[in-house]
Amino acid sequence: MGKHSRRQGQTWRRLAVAGLMACAVSAAPAMAADGPQIRQVERSYEDVRFDLENAIINRGLVIDHVSNVGDMLARTAADVGSQTQVFVNAEALLFCSARLSRAAMEAAPENLAFCPYSVFVYETPDAGGKVSVGYRPLPETGSEASRAAIAEVNALLAGIVEEAGGE
Repeated sequence: MGKHSRRQGQTWRRLAVAGLMACAVSAAPAMAADGPQIRQVERSYEDVRFDLENAIINRGLVIDHVSNVGDMLARTAADVGSQTQVFVNAEALLFCSARLSRAAMEAAPENLAFCPYSVFVYETPDAGGKVSVGYRPLPETGSEASRAAIAEVNALLAGIVEEAGGE
């Protein structure tokens, strides 16, 4: 495959991920009542970020995209008339599990809205050496099979965050 073809392939993959994310935002039901599940740890951002990435990879999963939310907010602050620094560092890591995604979508095709899965890590200016790591639980809705499949995804996300947040 030539250099140009690889770039086109990467561009199409990025566009596909962006499209899926947009669909997930518009099609997903409201966030679970408990909201994001966040664990705060007293370790360096780099260490927690490294552990989060490894918690995903060690489960045989591939990180499809890293969203540099902190960099984007810093870069666009002046454009939207803000002077507030929200994060020192902030990233969301997006990935899927072929097995869990298939089970969820076989149970209910609209569960596509939940893919890719997302975990996040951030540090705020006022955190005093604490880093937050977490995930947004998916609503366990639909048929019994759908609820069971989504519960497995939530367990995966919780396990990843627990491992990354271990002290």
